[in-house]
Amino acid sequence: MTGIRPAYLNALEAGTLRKRTAEAVEALSDCRLCPRQCGVDRLGDEKGFCQTGRSAMVSSFNAHFGEESPLVGTGGSGTIFFTHCNLLCNFCQNDDISHGGDGEAVTARHLAAMMLTLQKRGCHNINFVTPSHVVPQILEAIEVASENGLCVPLVFNTSAYDRVSTLKYLEGIVDIYMPDFKFWSAEVAETTCGARDYPETARGAIGEMHRQVGDLTVDPAGIAVRGLLVRHLVMPHGWAGTGDVMTHVAERISKETYVNIMPQYRPCGRAAEVEQLRRPITTEEFKTAIEVALKAGITRLDSRSRRFGSG
Repeated sequence: MTGIRPAYLNALEAGTLRKRTAEAVEALSDCRLCPRQCGVDRLGDEKGFCQTGRSAMVSSFNAHFGEESPLVGTGGSGTIFFTHCNLLCNFCQNDDISHGGDGEAVTARHLAAMMLTLQKRGCHNINFVTPSHVVPQILEAIEVASENGLCVPLVFNTSAYDRVSTLKYLEGIVDIYMPDFKFWSAEVAETTCGARDYPETARGAIGEMHRQVGDLTVDPAGIAVRGLLVRHLVMPHGWAGTGDVMTHVAERISKETYVNIMPQYRPCGRAAEVEQLRRPITTEEFKTAIEVALKAGITRLDSRSRRFGSG
């Protein structure tokens, strides 16, 4: 074994977890946790862009076997899907959850119970999906769960539309960061999610994530225990800017970055409103994305990144 212990257990023993939780929860009173910086009083249950007040909302939780190879293993990744989002892409494949608000409010104890249930089912990790807008609520639940036997790595599965100041609450607590570096172009980000600052924000956020946890580390069975795993969704007409994204990751993050180049884009949500987003990607577009990643020096590609059906 690697001997790497989940970071949050050390933070629990040192009192860091409790301190960070209190600081993050207090920040909800004038919420500027994400780049939208709405400034609403979420402690008073006011709602801003993310439509989430004091309580986190969860759509579902389960053992997921469709995630990246180092997360899945034999027991699956223990995914918890949070309702709502701070980015809201117009092509979102989970439109009913992110835009539609499908889910139920949960307490810290309820969320902690989900984590413990997934661990009991044999999941290799707890995978927080779309967590950027509920960092304080997640920290509250981690504190409860870790006091009650949670001992598997934590995955922060995010769009990368995260403020560095908020990510610092998670330093020494989150074990694995899994951001999706979506777009290189500010114009594309503005068109797809009304967030012209996305590319700059994502670059800073992913840099901070790597500073905290480094390159992805796996145990002898190939299961991730710590580090950065970057996702990148290939989009039609080169809209994701794959070449620039991969060059940045290789040159400014690390050539040892584990990357999943994803071929599953399809028009969902309001994608049909944008001409360039009305079709799935082609086989050639995906092959080109793999080639430019390799050319940039990115060689730790998820095995699923190399498989793609006809398109």
